[in-house]
Amino acid sequence: MGINLLPVGQKFCNFNCIYCECGLTPESMKDISLPDARKVGDALENKLIEMKSKGSYLNAITFAGNGEPTLHPNFPEIIEDSIQCRDRYFPEAKIAVLSNSTLVQNQPVFNALLKTDLNILKLDSAIESTLKAINCPGGSFRLHEIIDALKRFQGKLIIQTLFLKGTHNEITIDNTAEEEIRSWLSILDQVRPESVMIYSLARDTAVSNLKKVGEEALNRIAKRVEQLGIPTQISP
Repeated sequence: MGINLLPVGQKFCNFNCIYCECGLTPESMKDISLPDARKVGDALENKLIEMKSKGSYLNAITFAGNGEPTLHPNFPEIIEDSIQCRDRYFPEAKIAVLSNSTLVQNQPVFNALLKTDLNILKLDSAIESTLKAINCPGGSFRLHEIIDALKRFQGKLIIQTLFLKGTHNEITIDNTAEEEIRSWLSILDQVRPESVMIYSLARDTAVSNLKKVGEEALNRIAKRVEQLGIPTQISP
């Protein structure tokens, strides 16, 4: 089950990833209305009651949507309420969050993510210039601060990385290059996530001139991650 804490039909994100299937982030995100935390909780409970009455199976409640879910000002409260609701009706289901990692330094957000079962955090490069070329973060962004926060999870996280090649704004991008992979592996070895998810382009992208990385190359990368003792999942 997916939950979108963001405006319906409009991207709301502090990244502007060149590969995003939701398109580019609007230049202005003012006057945007986000769903009320109580309404989210009520809607979730009503849906779980309905599913329970029908004998349905639920494996996960996933917070993702068309942007960055941790931007919702009541994200920690929503996660806490969702965990309690899950425990009442489908205690075997997992709570998952797909995040771009930018707010892991925020203590309430960090604490909320730590309570989830599947804390899936993006890291598309361990080299800041490459990450900025791919993800185009808004505002102040310091990769070393993000890495320090990722280490604080003490392994209770899943790193998700998209590999691609191409050009954008006259910058050549290839996060499969040897220097990129060595730097990325070094960070993985420091962060020690419980697992790693790697994938490449599968849908239309926000900008053109991007190329998918093939399954063979992804397998080679995965093998190097597994040599660190970290399980790796590939989505070619």
